[in-house]
Amino acid sequence: MDLIKHLECFVAVAEESHFGRAAARLGMAQPPLSQRVRRLERELDVRLFDRTSRQVTITKAGLLLLPEARELLARSETLWAAVRRIRDGDSALLRAGLPPDIADDTVAALLTGFQDRVSGVELELHELSTTDQLARFAAHDLDVGLIQHPCDVTGLELGPVLRRDLGVLLPRDAGIAAATEVPLSALTGFDLVLFPRAGAPVLYDDLLTLCARGGYQPPAIRHGQGASFVRGLVRSVGAVAFGARDAATTEPDADLVWRPLAGAPLAWRHSVAWPRGHGDTTVRAFADAATHALRTTTDARPDTPTRPMHLRPAAEYWL
Repeated sequence: MDLIKHLECFVAVAEESHFGRAAARLGMAQPPLSQRVRRLERELDVRLFDRTSRQVTITKAGLLLLPEARELLARSETLWAAVRRIRDGDSALLRAGLPPDIADDTVAALLTGFQDRVSGVELELHELSTTDQLARFAAHDLDVGLIQHPCDVTGLELGPVLRRDLGVLLPRDAGIAAATEVPLSALTGFDLVLFPRAGAPVLYDDLLTLCARGGYQPPAIRHGQGASFVRGLVRSVGAVAFGARDAATTEPDADLVWRPLAGAPLAWRHSVAWPRGHGDTTVRAFADAATHALRTTTDARPDTPTRPMHLRPAAEYWL
């Protein structure tokens, strides 16, 4: 008996509560699916489902075994991911993506942490926006990456979500620069310097929506991403830009100040992501190193909202 395939059938039926839907999900006919489940029950000597002509209900024994089955399937996927990397000759290379706004201290800490966790693996880092990372995941050209939410995470597994509260970078001679923290509504009249929308369109739109809800609708949006370029725009045209404390205070500037936003309405949310079923040892080492680097070199902290997280068609974020 192929235990993994039989467990896949068991888990599919348990999650769908319907043999027909489970068969469609697995891309197989219903009779072979039913046969596999019955054989698994015989091998384990337990009844996994109560069946009637109208419904399928998982038994108490099935409920107890379901987490173990899922764990075995996850471990199987990890094993096959490692096999594929070895077979393809990529066992000594990990292709990873990082967003452009990650500070140098965080990159250095990530590299050190990864090297401490694994040996004999070359880490090939690429500076990529979330959109570019998602495209490379789809093309199988990237093994792991640090993405920003909200974005479409279909087909990906995620590490812990970390939050970095955003403040505002503004000219030192602006009247509101004297405040210890700035409400969004106080930015009325200032243009906004923001990253290009193509890099993370859902995040871009979500950020502007939250600004509007907070009473700030910028007269114009100027696009920039590099730290020096953004600072130059803020200084020369009297605009403002959002940024986390660690990124904004790395390079002191006599003409600019950073202030927290009142109520912390805006934040960058990061998590490490990788294709589902490809979370082998080196990928998880990168995830652990990146999470640790963010928490120790920035103000990042675990995101623990009081409201549930919902998956939207093109985004995943806290509602």
